[in-house]
Amino acid sequence: MSLPHALITALIEQDACGSDLASRFDRSIGYFWHATHQQIYRELGRLEVAGWVESLPPESGRGRKRVYRVLPAGRKELQRWVAEQQDPKPMRDELMVRLWAEAVIGPTGLVKEIRSRIDLHKEKLALYGRIESRDFPSVPRTREAALRRLVLHSGIQYERYWLEILSAALGVLDRPAKECLKKSADHAPETLLVAKE
Repeated sequence: MSLPHALITALIEQDACGSDLASRFDRSIGYFWHATHQQIYRELGRLEVAGWVESLPPESGRGRKRVYRVLPAGRKELQRWVAEQQDPKPMRDELMVRLWAEAVIGPTGLVKEIRSRIDLHKEKLALYGRIESRDFPSVPRTREAALRRLVLHSGIQYERYWLEILSAALGVLDRPAKECLKKSADHAPETLLVAKE
């Protein structure tokens, strides 16, 4: 994912000052691509140097903020990036490696973190449900609304996926260690074969 392209997308939707853009980003694209407000401000400067956005002079008066808008070159770059062929990124998740390590070295106290993650994913799923109820109470009538709903549904499925995986992990981690160690020994050759592939 490219933060510059995410910011151009948000600015095409609506011109904004840096703080408003950061706030809108947090409530939309930010659910799928995290960026700090500092990163957003830095990136706006780079986008302006690249000629993809411009900042308008602040209106007169104290506390007025500089508003950014997308230039034709920025729109053209976004179209190029969206159409670009990209292979799916391989999965890289530290928790999966930690679970694998737990299988190798035995109980490590990972249960507490798994429970915490379950709570976080439940909160995010509930948030997405509220957004869906508020923004998509019926079937979207426009292509744009249907695409936004599709993105939201991918987030919903993502949270459900993690809740399923984490619940299964919790079920295994809650089993007595001796039972797990015995079953690990029974399946060690198969595990080694899988690891070598």
